[in-house]
Amino acid sequence: MSDAALAALHARGTVPTARPKLLVEAVSKWFRTPRAEVHALHDISLSVAEGEFVCLVGPSGCGKSTLLDILAGLTKPDAGRVLADNKPVEGPGRQRLVMFQESALFPWLDTFGNVMFGLKLRSDLTNPQRREIALEHLRLVGLEGFTHAHVHELSGGMKQRVALARALAPDPQVLLMDEPFSALDALTRDQLCDDLQRIWGESGKTILFVTHNVREAVCLADRVVLLAPRPGRIAEVFDIRLPRPRDMNSVELSEHVVRIAAALKSTPGATVQP
Repeated sequence: MSDAALAALHARGTVPTARPKLLVEAVSKWFRTPRAEVHALHDISLSVAEGEFVCLVGPSGCGKSTLLDILAGLTKPDAGRVLADNKPVEGPGRQRLVMFQESALFPWLDTFGNVMFGLKLRSDLTNPQRREIALEHLRLVGLEGFTHAHVHELSGGMKQRVALARALAPDPQVLLMDEPFSALDALTRDQLCDDLQRIWGESGKTILFVTHNVREAVCLADRVVLLAPRPGRIAEVFDIRLPRPRDMNSVELSEHVVRIAAALKSTPGATVQP
């Protein structure tokens, strides 16, 4: 990493103290059409430590999902680079898996089959080992009683639990989550936030989580990174130094929410979800 890039990260407060698992260096991205050119990301630099939980928040159009796609290797930056374990990210990899807003489950498979499908990425495992891991991860997300339930029999929250089990089962080192709870009702969302805190604590995964919901971000994250649009850039980074597990409705958590919501409200095009 160059001295200039390191100095830029320190200046923005985007350098964690532990060894970087992901390193974003001066990443910019344009989308070009015959009618227009959209500058989606501008000079994004960010370091994410191994085992850290980072939430990206910001108004629509600020480039949160684009940045996640670049980290996953699904989209290439037009400038800058991304390193994972100090190696350039040049395409998708088993060590970085994505969980989307929609569960994207296969409707012809039951819950067990969906989790087993993700385990096909692990060529080093035998079928009995895959079965054991699939069952273990269904237990981890609280669906041990729904092993053979079909997708149409599941609620929205249960579908996202299956999607989370499927993403975790192949044992990726980094989990990239793109607004996975946004379509759920408030009670289900709060419960999944509690579950994700527990699962993250047990697994020690590095997680980047995109959300519009500030309270959700504060509940989950070690750091909240606020992106501003036109073009997408890092506006501010907030350290969340609260003990875990966190109560979504605690006074201490609400104080952080108010501070971040105020900063978000001041960004162009912002719609605040406290």
